[in-house]
Amino acid sequence: MRVRTLTGGLAAVLVLAGPLLNGPAEAVPSAGTAPRQVAVDVLTYDASRAGEFKAAVDRGAAIWNESVESVELRPAGSGESADVRIVADDGWPRSVPSSQGGGTVYLGREAMDQGYYAIRVAAHELGHMLGLPDRKAGPCSDLMSGASAGLSCTNPYPSAAEKAQVERNFEGAPAGALLGRS
Repeated sequence: MRVRTLTGGLAAVLVLAGPLLNGPAEAVPSAGTAPRQVAVDVLTYDASRAGEFKAAVDRGAAIWNESVESVELRPAGSGESADVRIVADDGWPRSVPSSQGGGTVYLGREAMDQGYYAIRVAAHELGHMLGLPDRKAGPCSDLMSGASAGLSCTNPYPSAAEKAQVERNFEGAPAGALLGRS
C-alpha cells in the first residue's frame, strides 16, 4: 500500500475521531505545517502485446508504483492511447523511449530463454521509460545494471538512488505535461 494512501486514511480517521475524543475543536491549518502535496503524473501502458510477459509487466509497474510518489504506471483503459507500449518479441529486451514517460518496451524472449528473471527485466525496461539510463557494470542492487548483474540476480527493485532520480525526473511536472509528450 502506498504511503499517500496510508497517511490520507490516517488523517481522515483522526479528523473524524477528534470530536469524539476531545470534544468539538476548530482546526486552522498553518502554512508551515501543511503536508506537502505531490503531483502524481499518471503514465499508461498497454501490455496487450506482451504475450507471456504480461504478468511480469504488471508486477514491474507495481514495483515502481510502490517505490516512487511522483509518477504512477497504470494499464491503459479500453480504447485509450497508451504512453508506453509493451511488445514481446524474439530478440533481446530493449526500450525505445520517444520521450520521458513514453515509448515502446520490447521484452525479448532471448534473455528469458537464457534465464534472466522476467520481472527484473520488465521493471528495468520500465525504468528507461521513467528516464533512467543503463548502469553497466553494476551490482544486483542497482535495477538499471540490467544483464551486467548476471543471471543469478533476481532483484526487481530500484535502488534508493534510482528512486530519487525518478522523483527528480517527474518532480514539479504537471500531470500529463512532461517534456516531449503529446
